[in-house]
Amino acid sequence: MIIGQYSYNLDPKKRLTIPTKFRSVLSDGAVLTRGIDGCLFLYPLKQWEELAEKMSKLPLSAVNARNFSRVMLAGAMDVKIDSLGRILIPDYLKEYALLDKKVVVAGLYDRIEIWNEEKWKEYGETTDAQVGNITEGLKDLGF
Repeated sequence: MIIGQYSYNLDPKKRLTIPTKFRSVLSDGAVLTRGIDGCLFLYPLKQWEELAEKMSKLPLSAVNARNFSRVMLAGAMDVKIDSLGRILIPDYLKEYALLDKKVVVAGLYDRIEIWNEEKWKEYGETTDAQVGNITEGLKDLGF
């Protein structure tokens, strides 16, 4: 299980340190891709393969399915954790997520999200203001 929130700096060579407690989950491989809400998603290889399999079964005739697959699959990149626990963020993903020096790494059960620190703060403030609406909407999802 991947949970927790950490602040890190992206180094000048576009390398990001992955929290120590997340590294073992990524030891068999990892895939970095565009996320939703302007962040990046980092998946352990097994979870990525399961998600990619589901996406491969989406109907090509559905525009939203095609668009989602393009965002997630075409934007994906295999990444390896180096001996110091870092991954390299490709330029196109760094630009997509507007990453600069300060980055938030957040664990969300089966994936890691990588955020520009300012965007993360803005997202948190917006979400905190809507907690009542969000929790009310969870009833529709079976919670």
